[in-house]
Amino acid sequence: MLSKSQFIRGRQCHKSLWLHRHRPELRDETTDAQEAIFASGTDVGQLAQQLFPGGIEFAYDDGTLSEQLKRTAEAIVSGVTTLYEATFEYGGVLVKTDILHRGANGWELYEVKSSTKLKEVYLDDIAVQLYVLRGCGLTVAQASLIHINTEYVRQGEIDVQSLFTRLDVTTEAEARQTDVVAAIAEQMQLLAGPEPVIDIGPHCDDPYTCDFSGHCWAHIPSPSVFDLRDHGKPDAFALYRQGIVRLEDVPADQLGWRQKLQVAGTLRQENRIDTGAIRDFLGELTYPISYLDFESTYMVPVPLYDRSHPYQQIVFQYSLHIQDVPDGPVRHHAFLAEADQSDPRPAFIATLLQHLPESGSIVAFNQVFEIGRLNELIADFPELAAGLAALPERFVDLMAPFRRKEIYLWPLHGSYSIKSVLPALVPELSYATLAIGNGSDAAQGWLELLAGTDSAAAARLRQDMLDYCHLDTWGMVRIVDKLREMTNHVAADG
Repeated sequence: MLSKSQFIRGRQCHKSLWLHRHRPELRDETTDAQEAIFASGTDVGQLAQQLFPGGIEFAYDDGTLSEQLKRTAEAIVSGVTTLYEATFEYGGVLVKTDILHRGANGWELYEVKSSTKLKEVYLDDIAVQLYVLRGCGLTVAQASLIHINTEYVRQGEIDVQSLFTRLDVTTEAEARQTDVVAAIAEQMQLLAGPEPVIDIGPHCDDPYTCDFSGHCWAHIPSPSVFDLRDHGKPDAFALYRQGIVRLEDVPADQLGWRQKLQVAGTLRQENRIDTGAIRDFLGELTYPISYLDFESTYMVPVPLYDRSHPYQQIVFQYSLHIQDVPDGPVRHHAFLAEADQSDPRPAFIATLLQHLPESGSIVAFNQVFEIGRLNELIADFPELAAGLAALPERFVDLMAPFRRKEIYLWPLHGSYSIKSVLPALVPELSYATLAIGNGSDAAQGWLELLAGTDSAAAARLRQDMLDYCHLDTWGMVRIVDKLREMTNHVAADG
């Protein structure tokens, strides 16, 4: 039996399909972020059912496969108008249809995706369902994709008619039928044979990141050509196909100056410090200096609050360290919204404007994120825009000198994220000791708070989230201190 998801897996990579069937224990562990994506997809599917209310839903794990097939067949015969998650099998291929609706001219097949646009892989998905349904004797008049409408803005209860976009892809799905039949036969044949010999390649992440990457990439040393920064994967695979895998084997004429710097740093533990450029950067900072970091939700397809749209990141936390004068004391302010189901943004804005000085530099690490969220707040809350509008132009990006390689430390291995920079410059500070060590963990923590937990666990989680965000801004304070020390030492030595 070949399921729809297995068919799609096989379209991406025959080896992945074979491993899924015969060596599932080699699969990579699922992350919390991936679980959140899966859960959001399920929520979208449930909401889309409201486009065709009054149907019969077949639970995914309700009974044996034969029982699910029987119940679906009985529902079809009984004259039911709409079925959710109905099960069909034809020619050894098993599919579950998101929505199947009996229209005036025949059955209408609807595949629901949490994406915002049509993708090639979705046409394969719908085409194999069309093949099975017609093979089972159903007259399918239309095959459509239902996806998220990016223009939707929530106001009150979710308006499912506006949240979703319907796209008729019947012609495209029908045009793929010959290819679907051939692909099914090919996949069934390979599953009966030995593990196919397929090397790694761009297909490992296209259209989906394969969950057997840990197994298939185990032979790649660390570091390798795939760790080269500012060097796209197509270029890395071009080197790999030439038999060049280790950094030391890369011809110098195939590297830009940034990659050469990374290779030299990794192999010979060389650092590069452009003290003049660092002095210029530090000269951009004006006091009082505000070190600011935001945390936001996952990009979920269904807007959580009014005045928000699909896949918008909603800020719920910030940390702020303020230094009024050079070498002066540093004070701290923090905000973490209450997980009471209300929109955290109004309180976020009010508290931020209360604590943030009216002048001076605002330092962020990768300012694009903070400025992006501020611009969204300005657009979504125009009544508060007067207090926010002047903030973006005050930002200074602490990541900039590291991204420009004005300072390069070999332990960074080409990275310029704060998670790499901070322990390299300030070894006594590390995210590794924290219960929450990255923004994804913080977003997951917020979801857990919203879902509800006992008071003791919630208190611990809130403190863990506060500790993480605090380190982001305190770490920036210490990084700037270290940059000043570097330039002062050079001046003293000169």
